[in-house]
Amino acid sequence: MATITLKGTEFHTNGDVPAVGTTAPDFLLTMQTLADVSLADYEGKKKLISIVPSLDTPVCQLSTKKFNENADKFPNTVMLIVSADLPFAMSRFCGDEGLENVIPLSMMRGRKFAKDYGVFIEDGPFNGITGRALIVLDENNTVISSELVTEVADEPDYDAAFAKLS
Repeated sequence: MATITLKGTEFHTNGDVPAVGTTAPDFLLTMQTLADVSLADYEGKKKLISIVPSLDTPVCQLSTKKFNENADKFPNTVMLIVSADLPFAMSRFCGDEGLENVIPLSMMRGRKFAKDYGVFIEDGPFNGITGRALIVLDENNTVISSELVTEVADEPDYDAAFAKLS
């Protein structure tokens, strides 16, 4: 269990983010088309997994735009944006903003992903959604960078993640 805050209000996640050097847990998430995807769908590619509470918040929007802007610098890498938002809302945001280099994925069919990745918020006003985290996987799904952002209103460490993708 990790302690995170939002502007000083403390709450807790169900566990810890995957540690560097471990194999990332598989997942089943939902795309904009309502098709489900897993890690196997991105086999042989590096994966940047940006876990955000909701694309309906300014920091989540900002970080998603940042990953979209930088995606072309990292060949053989997919930028996955994971949230509790419905695929329709994620699609609308990405479409309105012209974000074509990120892949929004929804946890609408279950919160197993959030629990497996240790970011499921278990108490407080945000109980049931995720904290903010940034996980980078190599082509074999080994975690090469892992960050739980302890203040939800803060952005992740982009430079550290991008360095691992280079």
